[in-house]
Amino acid sequence: MHAPLDSKINSKASAPAAGRPVLLVLHQELSTSGRVGQYLTRHGVPLDIRRPRLGDPLPETLAGHAGAVIFGGPQSANDSDEFVRREIDWIAVPLAEKKPFLGICLGAQMLAKHLGARVSPHPEGKAEVGYYPIRLTEHAHDVCGDWPNVVYQWHREGFELPHGAKMLAEGDIFRVQAMRYGPTAYGVQFHAEVTHAMMCRWTTRGHARMELPGAKKRAAHFAERPVYDLAIRKWLATFLQAWLAADSAAADAAVAPSGTVTS
Repeated sequence: MHAPLDSKINSKASAPAAGRPVLLVLHQELSTSGRVGQYLTRHGVPLDIRRPRLGDPLPETLAGHAGAVIFGGPQSANDSDEFVRREIDWIAVPLAEKKPFLGICLGAQMLAKHLGARVSPHPEGKAEVGYYPIRLTEHAHDVCGDWPNVVYQWHREGFELPHGAKMLAEGDIFRVQAMRYGPTAYGVQFHAEVTHAMMCRWTTRGHARMELPGAKKRAAHFAERPVYDLAIRKWLATFLQAWLAADSAAADAAVAPSGTVTS
């Protein structure tokens, strides 16, 4: 079993070695990285923002990066667009190099697709839009400490658990809510990164999503945010600190105490 990530958390390990940036992959012109980018910036981690949909390339190696995050978007992992296929194929890079990788919603579905798992709509056409409960598995606390019991969702497709992945959290409408693959790759269906401003934009521009079966009305999003958001925000900070520490630990292990590189 992998060592618990939160056992590695400390003020030194939380900063990626040599100030390497984290690659952030966004899918719309005006998309933002929300609390993920805010956390990284607060901790002095540079942001390398790429939008493959708008023609940005993806790096051939992550040797110069501390990790990578692929965010959500209105696209489907089943789309035939060139940039969607390119992103799915590119996930081979962080997996091969054992770099910290996080897929959020669409990003998690891309990870699942890359690993050969099925991504599809709910068989009854249901969606998760708003706050929904999740249940943790026995593997969740191998990753980090306190998880939220209710999370913010914005999706109408889900994914099966890929072969070799560990389920971290599950839900009632879409079963797989969080997974881990290998030592440092994660996929989550939910949106812990969403700020209040982002919620305002999403529920305004994406108002049609709230008419889907199973979706919650706009008023419920804002009524439930004060109830559940603190736990979500705390979990995200704990997770990201541990997630970054995995890259620092790998970099430290590659360098002998004398400063010579190990074979």
